[in-house]
Amino acid sequence: MNTALLSAQRARFAALDPLLPAAAPLPEGEVLDAAAAGGTRVTGVLQVHRHEPGAFDLLWSAARVWHLFPCIGDTGTAGMDALLRAWRHRMDRESPGADSSCTVTWPSRDAEAARAFLDHGLVPLSVLAVRTGPPQDHPAPPGVTIRRARPEDLEEVVALSLATFRYSGLVAGPWRPGTGELIAPRLERNLAAEAPIWLAERDGVAVALADCGWVESAPGSWAAELLPTGRWGYVNNVATSEHVRGEGIGRALLARVHREFAGRGARATYLYYNPANPLSSVFWPRQGYRPLWSYWEVRPASALR
Repeated sequence: MNTALLSAQRARFAALDPLLPAAAPLPEGEVLDAAAAGGTRVTGVLQVHRHEPGAFDLLWSAARVWHLFPCIGDTGTAGMDALLRAWRHRMDRESPGADSSCTVTWPSRDAEAARAFLDHGLVPLSVLAVRTGPPQDHPAPPGVTIRRARPEDLEEVVALSLATFRYSGLVAGPWRPGTGELIAPRLERNLAAEAPIWLAERDGVAVALADCGWVESAPGSWAAELLPTGRWGYVNNVATSEHVRGEGIGRALLARVHREFAGRGARATYLYYNPANPLSSVFWPRQGYRPLWSYWEVRPASALR
């Protein structure tokens, strides 16, 4: 590992966004090297993941994934372009198939790197977004009540969750048959464990869901590579029934979530959303969330340019 390159990358991350953790050393995997304009060497590690049928990761991931971890220092567009060219040549040795992808996770505010990703056919399919401000007061509309979900609410919780997956399948990963069978056991366990899951009801009928959890970003953990250290509230899935959208129910539900997390000592909250989703791309910024990391992807993997 080139320590000078890593130091330069850490300095660049710190300048891009104060919430970014220090750039992590490269993980184990296949090393890719390239020369940027002017002869500066850049490097990266390529990891390949295969998800078997029925794996939970298939709800958002392709079955075969080539994931690149770049270390380009402060070389910007030129360095990332050189590394992506090396990756493109490396993929010529593969036969990825249709259910495959090439992915890179990179700071959202790095426009110079974004230029290179776009030039090579990658799109920002998902973002990790954070909210650090204080809770806001948004009362529920008349006739709407918000409460914690209970084990006996499993059917409603699963139905609302599935609605989100079906809609997201239009703008993100493809809808997978058997999604309900995959998510129901996890939701059942979480409800039994009194996980932070909330329902909004109108006249006793569940019309919105906030499926949430807790994540500890501690040194050495996976979360510490994405989030500043501390206890974070995680907003996993929020769904509002189509016939009540635009009435302020989702906003009131999230206000309740943010108050509860803040009251229990959360440093802040985070979530994932798809920028191409015409609902999420409007709703989440209005609730105070802004992208920290972007998940660039091209499907199938053979489409990398």
